[in-house]
Amino acid sequence: MGSYIPATGEERQAMLQAIGLASTDQLFDVVPASVRVKALDLPEGLSELEVSQEMAGMASKNRVFQHVFRGAGAYRHYIPSIVKTVTNKEEFLTAYTPYQAEISQGVLQSIFEYQTQICELTGMDVSNASVYDGAVAAAEAVFMCQERKRSGVIVSGAADPQTLAVIQTYCESREVPVTVLPVDGCATDPAALKAVLAQDTAAVYVQSPNYYGVLEDMEALVAAAHEAGAKVIMGANPISLGLLKTPGEYGVDIAVGEGQPLGMPLSFGGPYLGFMACKQAMMRKLPGRIVGETTDAEGRRCFVLTLQAREQHIRREKASSNICSNEALCAMTASVYLAAMGPRGLRQVAESCAAHAHYLAGELAKLGFALRSGEKPFFHEFLTSSPVEPEKLRAVLEAQGILGGLPVEGGVLWCCTELNTKADMDKLIAVIGEVLGR
Repeated sequence: MGSYIPATGEERQAMLQAIGLASTDQLFDVVPASVRVKALDLPEGLSELEVSQEMAGMASKNRVFQHVFRGAGAYRHYIPSIVKTVTNKEEFLTAYTPYQAEISQGVLQSIFEYQTQICELTGMDVSNASVYDGAVAAAEAVFMCQERKRSGVIVSGAADPQTLAVIQTYCESREVPVTVLPVDGCATDPAALKAVLAQDTAAVYVQSPNYYGVLEDMEALVAAAHEAGAKVIMGANPISLGLLKTPGEYGVDIAVGEGQPLGMPLSFGGPYLGFMACKQAMMRKLPGRIVGETTDAEGRRCFVLTLQAREQHIRREKASSNICSNEALCAMTASVYLAAMGPRGLRQVAESCAAHAHYLAGELAKLGFALRSGEKPFFHEFLTSSPVEPEKLRAVLEAQGILGGLPVEGGVLWCCTELNTKADMDKLIAVIGEVLGR
């Protein structure tokens, strides 16, 4: 086995002498001795074979379910083999994909293609090169909407709780007031939104399909917010946009969301991808990187980083964000997935998700699992009541190799994708029927 040593002992000593020090320890004299760690309690190093065996042993403890009926922000979809074939090429798959993208026309073009696809998917004018995840995208969008006389944000109570938590954390750092709008029947009430809109409301964040899977009345919500002078941020599931109206068609100002469904596996929680797109009027506030197309000195098509609102490139007090990077490899994954599927394929996936979810909801209703959302339309997730204690049901299903819906608010949040076959759903129903003694 070997290790990477950046400098030899002689080289380190020469550097110390050049700055007038006798030892490396003197570099840390300013740090109180009481908080300095003298030695780390680390085990001895292992060979590559030993590390591989130990990691395999740890991995064997993971339980991977073949039958999954859970979403709540991370979704199990089929990933065409071409996605990994392309993104695993060594030109793209690096240890740090890559920080100084402006030196690589290939990477810049891949980001430009991604931005174009996100604009086509969302119906918006401009996209950035991505941010860290969907929750960060939502919080960054809130900051985009802040103005001198408007700083408050209203967040629908039907938004993903994790997204809400990130928005609240962001806003606390800048003393931006956050109002959480309570929901009734798993959806946002436009009349209730009108009642809380104020003159200083800068933005309204609504997720559709929302956390409970319900499709919000976006036309009415957008109209109410715009009438009060507030911007609208819409959180969207990208797969649903293959079937449903786009944020652009609803007239929202900023579209954000979690890009994980676009070719990324669940991966125990990441890395994922936050997409952001907006109308042209707001593009100078869009955080992170934006790649633009231009021509070089010889008139050839080329790509450059442009219009960056991050603090590295403009005066800090004018920056809308301090995000200085992007999820380049994840963005390329989404781009390859979208190219492989095409509009027709994406629509087929969305239709399958919706059809499977509605079939399952109907079968569960026969067993007493009533929809909490009533007659409201939903995409591929839905919240039901439960005639059996949700945690007990979860345990029984897991014992049968099934990851059931997520226990939420005394009920169960179910999800279906194109990977949930009728046989899978019928097996789920049969197991639940046994639990209920049917």
